[in-house]
Amino acid sequence: MAADGPSAGLTPREAAQLEHLSDPAVRDLAWLLFSPNLLRAQPPAGVLAEPFESAAEARATLDWLRAEDAQPDALHRHIAAAQVTRLGRYAECLLAWYLRHGPAARLIAANIALRRSGVTIGECDFLVETQTGRRLHWELAVKCYLHAGDGRAQLADYVGPNLQDRFDVKQRRLLDHQLPLSARAEFASLGHGGPWDAQMFVKGWLFYRDGGTPAEPSGIDPAHARGWWTTRADWPGFAATSAALDGARAWAVLPRLQWLSRRRRSGDEAAAGLFDIPTLSAQLALHSGPTMVAAFASDDDAGGWRETSRGFVVPDAWPAQALEFARG
Repeated sequence: MAADGPSAGLTPREAAQLEHLSDPAVRDLAWLLFSPNLLRAQPPAGVLAEPFESAAEARATLDWLRAEDAQPDALHRHIAAAQVTRLGRYAECLLAWYLRHGPAARLIAANIALRRSGVTIGECDFLVETQTGRRLHWELAVKCYLHAGDGRAQLADYVGPNLQDRFDVKQRRLLDHQLPLSARAEFASLGHGGPWDAQMFVKGWLFYRDGGTPAEPSGIDPAHARGWWTTRADWPGFAATSAALDGARAWAVLPRLQWLSRRRRSGDEAAAGLFDIPTLSAQLALHSGPTMVAAFASDDDAGGWRETSRGFVVPDAWPAQALEFARG
């Protein structure tokens, strides 16, 4: 949230208040709304979605999030009913809740399937109407990509941890297929009166080897949320150095649905599910693929623990495989 870049529409003092939200789902929703985009605008087709039309809407959203944080049970029931297991669907679930109950744009329809001759040709994520009457088509994507390149500044060098996805491929699909869906004749026949202005809502994290800062493609927002990646062989040394730099005292594996906002945990290390470097190294040895982990430091202000950094620990053979996938 505020620590990961500018928070649209809020003053620095207001943005800092996002870090005081305590409920994990509310923190994830705040991150979805206020974290930096992964991409710059790609006109004319790739217009960026803006959750707020004014600073007043952003402040009203902050107040609404505080109220949700005080009473999050309804949001929790909404998430449980959706039975989400994938990160993208979890993000969709959070954004839908905001559009139904928040103080800014309102939801018209979600997950609208387009079919031709009985075959699905695409699905529009969200149709929304702003407070001033603008009608928008939002395509939401939440991605985690690792920079696998050897100095190149190309989107193709950003790959998914399981080597099944590349940033350049995702961008092309957004621009060439998903965003134009609401302008198709098949969409007009569904009864959602337009025209709709298509916009991309792309959030996430980009990870760099050992926390380095290579050249980045011009299309990436320089304020994007960022982390690190390292190999299993290098991780103990990297973790020890990281602890010396940012005060990290303990570590934890982050399940997939905890990949949005920076995490907070309470209790002592055992109750918080935190481990020292040797213990987590032993756990990582049992994993077959890349694993996201986070470093935690004690939080003197709020008590408990706060995340100080996150990254992927990958098998030792992964870097060569990733470079080949990026070049493929």
